[in-house]
Amino acid sequence: MAYAVVAHYRCAPADEATVREALLRMRERTLGEPANKGYEVHAVVDEPGGFLLYERYADRAGFEAHKAADHFEELIVETVWPLLTERTVTFAETL
Repeated sequence: MAYAVVAHYRCAPADEATVREALLRMRERTLGEPANKGYEVHAVVDEPGGFLLYERYADRAGFEAHKAADHFEELIVETVWPLLTERTVTFAETL
């Protein structure tokens, strides 16, 4: 069953360029993962420092493999997460 992830990230406007760059690099690397079916990065309109990510994977195991990737550690855990002031994530299975 397909697995989707919707993440809302917010950072200080001063950190927006760094977070944006890391998320776009993450998209490039994630799209090459075998189980990835899509990785979209959006800037939230009228919310400086706001981002919305929509990710799709073949299944939950594919998402777990994504989280175990070196680029996830480098770009998300070490670069993006420390700069966030708010983070919410929703996990869903395709019906």
